[in-house]
Amino acid sequence: MNDFEPTSFTLNTIAIAHTPFQEKFAVPRQPRLAPAATGYIELLPPYDSAEALQGLEQVSHLWLVFMFHQALPDPDQPPRLRVRPPRLGGNTRLGVFATRSSHRPNGLGQSLVKIEGIEGCRVRVSGLDLVNGTPIVDIKPYVPYADCVSDARNAIASEAPEPVVVEWQDDVYQQAELIQQADELELIALVEQCLAQDPKPAYQTPSPERQYGTRFWHVDVGWHYPEPGRICINRIGRDSDSRKS
Repeated sequence: MNDFEPTSFTLNTIAIAHTPFQEKFAVPRQPRLAPAATGYIELLPPYDSAEALQGLEQVSHLWLVFMFHQALPDPDQPPRLRVRPPRLGGNTRLGVFATRSSHRPNGLGQSLVKIEGIEGCRVRVSGLDLVNGTPIVDIKPYVPYADCVSDARNAIASEAPEPVVVEWQDDVYQQAELIQQADELELIALVEQCLAQDPKPAYQTPSPERQYGTRFWHVDVGWHYPEPGRICINRIGRDSDSRKS
């Protein structure tokens, strides 16, 4: 018999993640799958002091504990005990604790990122898989001897997904180069790395006419699937300009 009573806790946001991803669609499903996904973690009061980061220059990677703020559980609904992981096609159910689904009992997530630099109370990082504005509730250094398990296994997701082919329409690639140069963004690599993971739901078999799109920073990117397993990027522009073309 369980004699413990449920206990509630309060979590404070200690930092905010500034990332290229303005929408959930096309965000990498795991950290470090898109090395070009760079941004920074900005500490908030009362932690916004370089003192809180003292010693971090000796560390290469960080664990970010964050809130899935766009997928928080509804307290008036029964808890989700099983979820449908995108990795398994979106139709197979697994226990929530066997997955990294964003639908968590407490809305908490964990992400491993690489430190690219420290600037005052900001930490520049790469390999992000967080929507812009994600609340960070804790930051911890990666410890190789403790965090790396050489004989670990996960038969549900034993390897990274096989990437799809990503191509550019010629004029769209030229426009991407202009935006990348003018705005000093690593735009092309980021778009290619994220779309190679095939962001559409796995159960969909889209027709060549169906259009998809999302935003990276202030840039709208659109694509379609000329055939299964191949993406062609056919629209790009700053903000709403690309949607007018």
